[in-house]
Amino acid sequence: MKSIINYAHRGASGYCPENTMAAFEKSLELGATGIETDVQMTKDGQLVLIHDENLKRTTGYDGQIKDVTYDEIKTLDAGSWYGEQFANEHVPLLSELLNWIAPTEMTLNIEIKNNIEPYIGIEQKLVDAIHEYGLADRVVISSFDHYTLETCKQLAPDIQTGILYVENLVRPWNYANSIGATALHSHYATVIAEAVQQAQQAGVIYNVWTVNDPAMMRKLIEMEVGGIITDYPDILAQLLRDKIIV
Repeated sequence: MKSIINYAHRGASGYCPENTMAAFEKSLELGATGIETDVQMTKDGQLVLIHDENLKRTTGYDGQIKDVTYDEIKTLDAGSWYGEQFANEHVPLLSELLNWIAPTEMTLNIEIKNNIEPYIGIEQKLVDAIHEYGLADRVVISSFDHYTLETCKQLAPDIQTGILYVENLVRPWNYANSIGATALHSHYATVIAEAVQQAQQAGVIYNVWTVNDPAMMRKLIEMEVGGIITDYPDILAQLLRDKIIV
């Protein structure tokens, strides 16, 4: 069986507040071999790891990331909403995660969240940071904004890109090849075994999101997708071990 990357969705977000260092660290403990996270840009051009364009859901502060400096963001509590034991977890800088993940063997999937807020220049800042930490061979950049992916590929041909989408597309691997992407980041409901095989023949893999049902995990393991993104990397890790043993 080919090695399938076990991506912890926003870190181990089934057990910790999403996109915090606690969630990233927990994912490694639970057997994840990759991390999926979201990057956005502050008013002063800092790259931060957070899913929503607004800070309210995870910090309680009603403000758009694009309108707030990092000095303001770093004072916010991004953990108490999930549980009091996570009080004072903060919204991390991208550099914090890159520094932490560098000595591990984990793969990193960074989603650029600019399909709603057009963060001008975020692509260059991101690829520069990835190169600074020497992680070009362990990162895949994904986005729902496919122009962004094309820009990233032009800026950094050595960094892999993955096309995020939710629709049932006809031969999406051909589209991926046309913009230099090496992966299809599709919702699990759109994935069938025949498509996975045809994509592989075209040099494109499927990284599938967000899969928390063990039965669906088993199906995708049998299909030999490239990666599975989940809130529960421990469950997926056990299923992958069982498959190897069998």
